[in-house]
Amino acid sequence: MDEALAEFLRFLALEKNASAHTVKSYREDLTQAIAFFRERLPAMAADPTQLNARALRAYVAWLNQQGYAKSTVARRVSAVRSWCRFLCRQGSLTGNPSDGLRGPRQEKKLPHFLSESALAQLLDAPRSDTPLGIRDRAILETLYAAGLRVSELTGLNLEAVDLDDGVATIRGKGKRERLALLGPQSVAALRLWLERRSQMLGHRADTLTAMFLNKNGTRLSSRSVGRMVEKYLKQAGLDPRTSPHTLRHSFATHLLDRGADIRGVQELLGHRSLATTQVYTHVTTQRLCDSYQKAHPRA
Repeated sequence: MDEALAEFLRFLALEKNASAHTVKSYREDLTQAIAFFRERLPAMAADPTQLNARALRAYVAWLNQQGYAKSTVARRVSAVRSWCRFLCRQGSLTGNPSDGLRGPRQEKKLPHFLSESALAQLLDAPRSDTPLGIRDRAILETLYAAGLRVSELTGLNLEAVDLDDGVATIRGKGKRERLALLGPQSVAALRLWLERRSQMLGHRADTLTAMFLNKNGTRLSSRSVGRMVEKYLKQAGLDPRTSPHTLRHSFATHLLDRGADIRGVQELLGHRSLATTQVYTHVTTQRLCDSYQKAHPRA
């Protein structure tokens, strides 16, 4: 089974262009499944061709007994189903034992976002008289202006950004490329940061490719951006549930609130499916309903 798992992970990385983070998640989820089969079902522990629907149902039942969140169970069931499909394509399985295998029904949660006024407070929170404050302002402006995932922001390189045209080439999920629009305030913040970046790093500035660096000259991590956002949230007295991804949610919600076409928003977010983008229409509809309930005399 270990060899079959290794082949699947190579397939994800090389043929499906999955990110390192995605490959890592599949490895962890499927390693747990294999450990379950080895411990509970030793007859098939070493041979993936012996996988059957009964064994998979036993694994799902065990996951539910462990008290995992529904989202975690659903993700691990999805990983097993993907692996089984791969084994079928490889000829290791003659039939797919995961057909009909379902994870738990998940509650649909509307994405958390900031109002336009709250977002303005957050964007204004970094200091404008220090290099790191200028960097942080550029990060926040770029996350919101382009609707980026935090991993897309931290992976952004200098050559991918064209400030004259106000666009950036983004590598998103599945290593798919898209053009992101930056907007004048984000462009201005980035220009100021690039000036300070050179001052802060000296002769090393031209040898480093990452757009956003820490004070040691290394690429910022997603965790560092998360801590930075948390700091400014406290400083501005805003909702502590907010994360870097909230700026992406706010980007989509504000565009739709102001009449943007949903397919255009889909392109800007880099969503493969329109259904993924449609969650934001539920947000705007809910806001409309709330306003109606408050304002209509017969509501």
